Amino acid sequence: MEKPRPLVISIAAMLPFVIVLVLSHSSCASPTDSVYEAFVDCLRNNIHSPNVSNIVFAQTNASYDSLLRAYIRNARLNTSSTPKPLIIVTPLQEYHVQTAVICAKSIDIQLKTRSGGHDFEGLSYISDEPFIMLDMFNLRNITVDVEKGVAVVQAGATLGEVYYRIWEESDVHGFPAGVCPTVGVGGHFSGGGYGNMMRKYGLSIDHIIDAQIVDVKGRILNKESMGEELFWAIRGGGGASFGVILSYTIKLVPVPEVVTVFRVEKTLDQNATDLVVQWQQVAPHTDERLFMRLELRPVNSDVGGRHKTIRAEVLTLFLGGADELVSLLDKEFSTLSLNRENCIEMSWIESALWWASFRNGTHPNALLNRKLNSAKFGRRKSDYVKTPISKDELECIWKRMIELGETSIVFNPYGGRMNEISTDATAFPHRAGNLFKIEYSVNWKEPGYAADKNFTTQIRRLHSYMTPFVSKNPRRAFLNYRDLDIGINHHDNNSYHEGEVYGIKYFHNNFYRLVKIKTEVDPENYFTNEQSIPKL
Repeated sequence: MEKPRPLVISIAAMLPFVIVLVLSHSSCASPTDSVYEAFVDCLRNNIHSPNVSNIVFAQTNASYDSLLRAYIRNARLNTSSTPKPLIIVTPLQEYHVQTAVICAKSIDIQLKTRSGGHDFEGLSYISDEPFIMLDMFNLRNITVDVEKGVAVVQAGATLGEVYYRIWEESDVHGFPAGVCPTVGVGGHFSGGGYGNMMRKYGLSIDHIIDAQIVDVKGRILNKESMGEELFWAIRGGGGASFGVILSYTIKLVPVPEVVTVFRVEKTLDQNATDLVVQWQQVAPHTDERLFMRLELRPVNSDVGGRHKTIRAEVLTLFLGGADELVSLLDKEFSTLSLNRENCIEMSWIESALWWASFRNGTHPNALLNRKLNSAKFGRRKSDYVKTPISKDELECIWKRMIELGETSIVFNPYGGRMNEISTDATAFPHRAGNLFKIEYSVNWKEPGYAADKNFTTQIRRLHSYMTPFVSKNPRRAFLNYRDLDIGINHHDNNSYHEGEVYGIKYFHNNFYRLVKIKTEVDPENYFTNEQSIPKL
């Protein structure tokens, strides 16, 4: 069979789209029924083959629930009352995506795209408006060319799959991205993509050299045909405001044959506060090969009975050997009291497994597993810190964390290469001047409104308490730690001003350039969500 050609704007020129769709017809027709029929009619009018395949699913299809839930990574967003897509489309070919965009737009229904399902607010698969969901998990091909030092990665691939496919071809190449292997490439890269090599190599987007996107007209565009402005926008500005990302071409980075990891814990009675004070002086300024994440959480104390304390845990990746690392931190980070016995030397791919909490000795093919053992209920928030937090202030923070109960915070150090890239080189603005980024995190196991309200209140109160210690005017936030508390767009006559509220927090001055690009490439504002880029 002749390979399908790219779509053009006209619906009449659309290519075959293979469908299996089971529709229920109730005796009382509803607006939902008409949406089904209109979307299906648009697809059927362009089918030139009698064969069908399971790539389109209505809510009445027996596979619908399992497909929807397969990539819901947050149990808070998987309830009977959670708004659900009218139709799930699971494209097998790129032209399936083109067809879905054109048909959904032709009937004026919202289209959402899910690559890995890790959006903390579920904006890729939840909406109060009727919508169709494109689930990209079938489009996950990864082609690695070690000689050229590049890889082409489809948007439905996971980070674990990216790391594994690189490792299959080379022991001395890697890629700077996140530590959770089930995160989808489409959302991770388009929002920035940070990980434990960011101080050496910057973000994922700093190594993206090409991309493919389906625009609002159904065209497949690459870097050349989309132009520099749109290519700039989808590197840090999120892809969902501009179209459907199909793939990214990335430049691999060199990694040494031996890297070192360690995990060191201290509680307050073990001088954890002094450790955190010194961590702020060292982690953002030390050797750029060294990344030291600091996790802080309230725990039950082993000393003095049942009272709570704070545990500080330092997790590290060093692109070098253990002896060099111990010597470095003996000089710079004395409160850590690091010993050679704390350190484990391994390959880079083994460090990816270690950071993902796999046991030592686990085969790298574990990174190909897309399934979570179980999705927890959870919420996240973010902040950026530009000046060190004093010891007295930290002690007040510990007290507040213990009072609240369960919310933890994570400090991710900046500096190194992050200081060398300008704030407008990509749409991601958080570069020089930031000491570290804070992730607020709370998880729970109990379903129901009461538990949700309790833990949501906890994380909101801690985030509010931290106001004096973090960035100001604007108080900045990280797009990929999605947080609807900082603003929601209702896409009415006040859309631009609503978008500006959260937009300057995520993108600072880059927001205004993103708005201009959005207005040019999607003038009817078709690609929207509760925190999308508005048009002028």
